[in-house]
Amino acid sequence: MSSCDTCVVRNRAICAALDNKEIAALSAIGRRRKLEAGEPLIWEGDDSVLVANVIEGVLKLSTGTEDGREQIVGVVYPSDFIGRPFGATTRHSVTALTDANVCVFSRADFDGFASEHPALEHKLLQRTLSELDRTRHWMLLLGRKSATEKLATFLLDMSERLVQPGCESESGALESFELPFSRQQVADLLGLTIETVSRQFTQLKRDGIVELPSRRAVVIRDRATLEALAG
Repeated sequence: MSSCDTCVVRNRAICAALDNKEIAALSAIGRRRKLEAGEPLIWEGDDSVLVANVIEGVLKLSTGTEDGREQIVGVVYPSDFIGRPFGATTRHSVTALTDANVCVFSRADFDGFASEHPALEHKLLQRTLSELDRTRHWMLLLGRKSATEKLATFLLDMSERLVQPGCESESGALESFELPFSRQQVADLLGLTIETVSRQFTQLKRDGIVELPSRRAVVIRDRATLEALAG
């Protein structure tokens, strides 16, 4: 496993709770793994045999419906933790949306390590509670907001996780990022049709709130208005 000293998410991932000696011990039971876009890491319903930290890239959490369709139920980003410690089976599949690097651990080895390091267990609890908060927020988004509010909220959330320095304008730096989702996946995430998502994107562009240089590229030109639309 590569040195944790050069890990770009060390100070944000769950291992940030560990000292150098503990990091070395954790490193000894883990390995780096590269994933190509579309490559699965965990399958829904399988035995819970591994957990992982995301180092680079974006991955989706999904589950299958009774009629065979895929429903995306979550997204994970660099420094996020994936898998089910202390669990028997996995409740959803995990698949790379972009090329990704992850730090993978055997679940049994990780469970044993965590039980001996309370600081790591505490960090896991914090992450679990944060994920619960995000899930409740997403329930509000899906259940109560209009199509415009849903897409505006989604773009703001994406900008917080994916934003890169944009070009300069009179109003300051613009937020620019590449969505890791197709329009159909955005529709599935938000509980909308692809036609509604396309209309909403077109309206935001027409109103000068965003630019859409390509199918997945987004530039936020007027964040204040976008925040107002998000409710």
